Amino acid sequence: MDLILKYIQNIRWEDIISSGMRILLILVMVWILSRVIRTMLKRLEHTLVAKGHAEGEVPSEAAKRAETLVKLLRQGVVIVMWVMAVLLILRQLGVDVGPILASAGIVGVAVGFGAQHLVRDVIAGFFMILENQVRVGDVAIINGTGGLVEKTNFRTIVLRDLSGIVHTFPNGTITTLANMTREWSAFVFDIGVAYKEDTDKVVEVLTRVGAELRQDPRFGALMLGDVEIFGLDKFADSAVVIKGRIRTLPIKQWDVGREFQRRVKKAFDQAGIEIPFPHLSVYFGEASKPFMAQLVKGAPEQNNG
Repeated sequence: MDLILKYIQNIRWEDIISSGMRILLILVMVWILSRVIRTMLKRLEHTLVAKGHAEGEVPSEAAKRAETLVKLLRQGVVIVMWVMAVLLILRQLGVDVGPILASAGIVGVAVGFGAQHLVRDVIAGFFMILENQVRVGDVAIINGTGGLVEKTNFRTIVLRDLSGIVHTFPNGTITTLANMTREWSAFVFDIGVAYKEDTDKVVEVLTRVGAELRQDPRFGALMLGDVEIFGLDKFADSAVVIKGRIRTLPIKQWDVGREFQRRVKKAFDQAGIEIPFPHLSVYFGEASKPFMAQLVKGAPEQNNG
């Protein structure tokens, strides 16, 4: 009992009150700072959603992307803020934080080496979502593999190809990403006709078919302009190739393109325009004349027999 009383008498209440006031001030500052950060993040979320709407993004996807980014930022800021607050409070209590910081540094290095691929994937995924490079519902080609984007996470992105196969890519391993349905899409066509055809007439037929397609209530609503005919693009082995393009709403280029090609085939048949097919002509040369003469001579004999 005497020891306890002696210990109480030796307590410096001024220091305790002073430290308590500092700790209380630290907690108040943390609370105020957390409120300010929460308000700023809410404004950021509204800004991201508005930007997504302006870019034609689906409202639910824009809200989901903004919420994911803000949630990650909030968690990161809160963790850093409370770690700093705890260290300051421990210092006010007389605890030496130097060894704690040294130990945390060693642990951080060890975790960094062990989880470097995970950290790389998360950082890459964060910037991918922040920059809105690809969204759920887009058709994209990632590292040479194309498909419909089904999920976009901070660590992975998931594609499903036309065969139904699901491909999962860690974000840190993505070297090439091509979004085929960002804001608008296009169907690029290469139509070959026989060398004997008048290319000006072919272009007129294609233009007429494109104009009729644009007037169609179903397909015209999916098009963003008239069919663009670039002209004669190249001389192929058995055809001359006319190149053109149809700009459409995102992911609608294949529907419009298939209908356009169906109508082009019917229009070419009506106009008598030949769509060539690969063929091969065999030329025997001057030295083969006796052989050819023998074949011609032998044909009547076989018929008589």
